[in-house]
Amino acid sequence: MEVEEDNQTLHRQSQEDDDDDPPMLSSHALEALKQFLAEQNQTIPEPETEKGPQISLLSEDWRLSQFWYQPETAESIAKEVLHLCSSIDSPRVACIACPTLFVYLKRLDPNLSVQLLEYDKRFEQYGSDFSLYDYKKPVELPSEFKHAYHVVLADPPYLSEECLEKVTQTITFLSQPEDSYLLLLTGEVQKDTAKKLLGLYPCNFRPQHSSKLGNEFRLFTNYDPGSRLDGREFEK
Repeated sequence: MEVEEDNQTLHRQSQEDDDDDPPMLSSHALEALKQFLAEQNQTIPEPETEKGPQISLLSEDWRLSQFWYQPETAESIAKEVLHLCSSIDSPRVACIACPTLFVYLKRLDPNLSVQLLEYDKRFEQYGSDFSLYDYKKPVELPSEFKHAYHVVLADPPYLSEECLEKVTQTITFLSQPEDSYLLLLTGEVQKDTAKKLLGLYPCNFRPQHSSKLGNEFRLFTNYDPGSRLDGREFEK
């Protein structure tokens, strides 16, 4: 009986020792994890142009709610911003949580002053054009950014009223009090909130993402683009 109890004690100790060991991944799972992590840090290569190599866009990270726009969408919005900037002396543009649009703006006009505000530190490779941004701390930004931007684009990372309320504080902090252009890309479900917080109305242009999303997205503006962006949708 005593021997049996000793064996049971040794068995329990062996189990406890096994429980203390870190979990081991299979070789297949480990290889898949390595591939996933590598993809999160790679850039999407772009061909060179007459102006030289284009700025690259990092791969999206679903853990940070990142979903990049299709090239046609990004280019259309970037061209709209350049149209707005064409009538402004020394225009400055801020991109809040929308790296795709930042990249396309710099591709179309490398000399345009564009600031990317992003939570993802991978974008530090963009140098001084990048500023770390946490929507939960909406106005913890450099003082020189206050009311310094003529055009502000924003793509809140989450489709919640709380998130849009905080991003609205950032937009108000960045944009010039008068004569600033605001472009907000977010879900159709935020239509009423966008109007209430910022006085924005949707355009008929429908943004499309490279990854298929379940929520329909819209582009909201504080100005009438006329025939551009497929016109503006007004309430009847």
